[in-house]
Amino acid sequence: LLPGCELTASTKSYTFQVDEEDDSDHILALSVVCLSDGAKDECNVVEVVGRNHENQEIAVPVANLKLSCQPLLSLDNFKLQPPVTFRLAAGSGPVHLSGWHRIMHREDASFEVDDDLSDED
Repeated sequence: LLPGCELTASTKSYTFQVDEEDDSDHILALSVVCLSDGAKDECNVVEVVGRNHENQEIAVPVANLKLSCQPLLSLDNFKLQPPVTFRLAAGSGPVHLSGWHRIMHREDASFEVDDDLSDED
């Protein structure tokens, strides 16, 4: 799965979340953040907003893009745990984010013990 989103002056944030009742493990990896067609030559700061182990919201800047000097940034599949929000903290964009979403289904770890087997078996 290759999700993508675009942050602009009118759409400053995008939240990626999964169904809370889903019993699978989800990994979201951010690959590339780049300015899209129509971007101005201004600083565009993209933040990732998530929650820490105490369930407090934390925001971390992951990209500072400017058309004239750094219009694109490769994040080498920066892995995140959903839910996560991408926010345009400064600038007007448009900024395009792309990456991948991996779903790992948990296998049933339970098993039945066969009482007919002896200790030697």
